[in-house]
Formats: sequence, C-alpha cells, structure tokens
Amino acid sequence: MPRPPGLPKLPRMNPPRGNLFIVSAPSGGGKTSLTRAVLARLSERGQEAAISVSYTTRAPRPGEEDGVHYHFVDEARFLDMIGRAELLEHAHVFGRRYGTGRDKTEELLARGVDLMLDIDWQGAQQVRKLLPEARSVFILPPSSEELERRLRGRGQDDDATIQKRMAAAKAEMSHYAEYDFLIVNEDFERALEELTALFLAPRLARGSQASRHAGLIDALLV
Repeated sequence: MPRPPGLPKLPRMNPPRGNLFIVSAPSGGGKTSLTRAVLARLSERGQEAAISVSYTTRAPRPGEEDGVHYHFVDEARFLDMIGRAELLEHAHVFGRRYGTGRDKTEELLARGVDLMLDIDWQGAQQVRKLLPEARSVFILPPSSEELERRLRGRGQDDDATIQKRMAAAKAEMSHYAEYDFLIVNEDFERALEELTALFLAPRLARGSQASRHAGLIDALLV
C-alpha cells in the first residue's frame, strides 16, 4: 500500500531526551529500596535509567564510596558550588548540606537517560522552578506506626533521635500535595510495580515512540 499523499517521511533523530523524576519520601518510607529496585526493572526492559549522585557535606558512613553513594565535599567547597551556580538544587538537612550537580544532570538527560533525583521537598521546589517538565513522585508509608517500626528496625538511633526523625517525617509528608504522583509503600512489590509504570509511560508517548521507531513506521507506511 503506498504512503498516503502528503504524509511526511519521519526524520531519523537522536534518542529522545531522558525524563527527569523527582522522588521524595520521609526517612523510613522505602525510597532508597524502591529507587534501586526500579533500576533493575527498567534495565530488564532495555530502558536506561540512573539515580543522581548527590553532593553532601556529611562524612561517609562505613561502606560508602565517594562518587558512588555521594560526592563527599567540605562546607567551603559546597558553598563555592552554590556561588558558581553549579547545583541544580540544594538543601540543609539535619545539620548537613545536600545538593544535585547541574552539569551531570544535563549530560545524562541529553544522552536519553531517565534520571531520578532522590531529594526532599525543598530540593523538589527548586528543581520545578528550573525544570518544570520534571515529574515528581512522593512515597508514603502505610501508617505512622509502620514508619516508626522501620526507623527503629535500622538499629542506628536512640529514642530521642527517633522522635526527631518522626517529627521531620511529618513535616516532609505535609508537602505531598506538591507532587504529581503518590505511592503508598505498604506492599513493596506493588509499590515497585507502580513506580516502574510511571517510568514506562512517558516512553510510550507518541512523540517518543515515533522518534524511536522512525524506521519501522516508515517501512509500514511505504
């Protein structure tokens, strides 16, 4: 069947730009486990994704590697990065600074990599102002009791610290309405499926698919 008159031939294009996802949750919400697990799910489908490696002024914990878990820098270096506009966002949490590198974020997105920013509501607000196309997801625990159980299960904090973290979690969760999507992490596998679906959906949009499968569409319409 001949190509319909007037239908333009699709141009060969570079890979579509990656999608930027902001993922936030209170401490103990399961964000770290979910974001790491979703990388494996997406890789199985041939979809390249990554988690942004943040900068921080806190000291490395046992087993943490510079450039893998965080970029560990001192206060002076962090403040210099702020002054030079090298950070996409930054926040002051529990006496330490955290931030996302601007150049690396742009590099990965330009390569077509879907990128997750593991940041809090303060950073999320900053990113939305600079990159309004970013999609944002907030992860909630199923209850306050379960959240406290998870925090205590880590065995890292005393009662006073747990109570501070619970108060901070409540303050964090009060910003849930600023996000595009909401996931309740009661059952891990279900929450993982829901988070994975959010990453798959934009890749199925007509524009992305037309670019990715330009050769196929051309052949089908000849």
